[in-house]
Amino acid sequence: MFRAVAFRAASAGFGVSKSRETRFFSSVAQKFNRTEFRKPDPSKPKLVLAYSGGLDTSCQLAYLAKEQGFEVAAYIADLGQDDLKSPKDVEDICKKAEISGAYCFYNEDLKSEFLNDFVYPMISSSAYYEGRYLMGTSIARPCIGKRQVEICWEEGASYISHGSTGKGNDQVRFELCYLGMDASLKCITLWRDPEYCEKFQGRQCLIDYAEEVGIPISQTKKHSYSEDENCLHISYESGELEDPAFPGHKNEYPGMVLKKKTVDIMDTPDTPVDLTLKFEKGIPVGLKNESDGTEINDSTDLFFYLNKVAGAHGVGRIDIVENRYVGMKSRGCYETPAGTVLYSAHRDLETLTMDREIMRIRDTLGVKYTELIYNGFWFSPEMKFLKNIMKDAQEPVTGETSVRLHKGNVMNRGRSSPNSLYDMDIVSMDVHGGYDPTIATGFINTLATRLKAAKKRDSDMGHEW
Repeated sequence: MFRAVAFRAASAGFGVSKSRETRFFSSVAQKFNRTEFRKPDPSKPKLVLAYSGGLDTSCQLAYLAKEQGFEVAAYIADLGQDDLKSPKDVEDICKKAEISGAYCFYNEDLKSEFLNDFVYPMISSSAYYEGRYLMGTSIARPCIGKRQVEICWEEGASYISHGSTGKGNDQVRFELCYLGMDASLKCITLWRDPEYCEKFQGRQCLIDYAEEVGIPISQTKKHSYSEDENCLHISYESGELEDPAFPGHKNEYPGMVLKKKTVDIMDTPDTPVDLTLKFEKGIPVGLKNESDGTEINDSTDLFFYLNKVAGAHGVGRIDIVENRYVGMKSRGCYETPAGTVLYSAHRDLETLTMDREIMRIRDTLGVKYTELIYNGFWFSPEMKFLKNIMKDAQEPVTGETSVRLHKGNVMNRGRSSPNSLYDMDIVSMDVHGGYDPTIATGFINTLATRLKAAKKRDSDMGHEW
C-alpha cells in the first residue's frame, strides 16, 4: 500500500547543500503532489527520473532501482497530455511506478505554468523554428526540467535522469536545463550507457525485461511511430514517418497519424467560426466566440477551448523536415491548433501597436531566441537578456483582434487597440489630414543619393540589371 502526501517544503533536512537549498527556497514555495510508497533506504543514492509511465521509462526506472541501486523518485509533468486526463490514468501510472521500483511518485500539474511562463512568452516573441515549427516539444523541456530539479532539491537527490535517446535533441535540452539550474546534479543517461544499450537493443528486449521484473504492459504500440504530446501540440515521428515521402496525413493509413488534436480538412464544418481574442501586453487574456456567444476570460482556459475549436476546423497541421541541433535532419508531423491561431492573432495585433523599427529588431533577435529554445538554452545568460527585451517590446501590444477559422485556415478580420499607431487621417487617400505630401520630394531625393552615386560610378557597365 502507499499513501498520498501533499506538503510544502521545509527549510532544512533534505541533505542538500546550502547553496542549492537557498536557491530553492528563495525562488519558490511550491506545493508538490507527492505519493509515497515506502521510506527510501538511506544507504542508497537518490535519483529523480522524468517518467511517462510508458514501456521505456518503466524499464529504465526498474533498471536504475534494481540493477544500479538507486532509490528512484518517479516524476511526471502534467502539461495537458491525453494520458493524464482522468484520475484513473494517473492512478494507473502511479501504480506502475511503484511496481517498477520507485519509492515515491510526483504528479505535477504544470499546465498553467507551462502556458503563462513558457508558451505565451514564446508566441509573443514571434518564435517559429525554421519558419514553420512552433516548437511544442522544445518549449516543454525547460518547464519539465525546471520542476524536476526542484524535486531533486525537495528530495535531497544528487542524481537526475531522463528517458531521451542518444540521437535526439531532448537529451541536450534536459541536460542543459539541469546544468543551468544546478551544476552539482549528476545526470544518468541510460540510452548513452553502453551496458544498457547492449542489453536493450530493441523494443522486444524491453518487453521481455518488463515481463521479467513484473511491470504490467497493457498493450504494445499499434503503430511504429512515436508520439509526444502536451496542450500546445502533439508530434509524430519515427517508424514509417522516417520515410520523408510517406504521407503522414494519409486517410487510408491505419488510425491516421494526424488525428488527435485536429480534424481532417475533408471532415471540417462547412460553416466557419469567428473569434475575437483579447491581449494585454502580448499575452492572451480573453476570448469570445462570435458564432455562439461563448466568452472566456482566463488565459489557461482559453487555450484549451481554442484547441477544441481550432482543431475542429483543421487548424494547425504541418508535416515538415527540420534540422536537429545534433546535426541530422528529421521528419515530423505536428498538430498545434491553439498555438497557430494565437500566433496569427498576436502578430496581427502587433502590426497595429508595435513601432516598425522595434518590430524589425525584435524579429531579428527572434531568430536567436528561437534557436535558443530549440537547442535547449532556456536557462542561459543570453536567454535571460533576450526575454527582457522581448517583454519590453510587448508593452504596447494590448487590444483585440478578430479571426475566422475555416477549412484549416486562420483569417485575420480586424483589430483594435487603445495603443494603436494607426492614424486614419494621415493614411487616408480622401482626407488631407496633418500630412504634407510635398515633403516627400526631398525625402525621395535623399534616399536616392547612393543610387545616383552607384549609377555614376558604374555608367560604363551598360544597363544589365
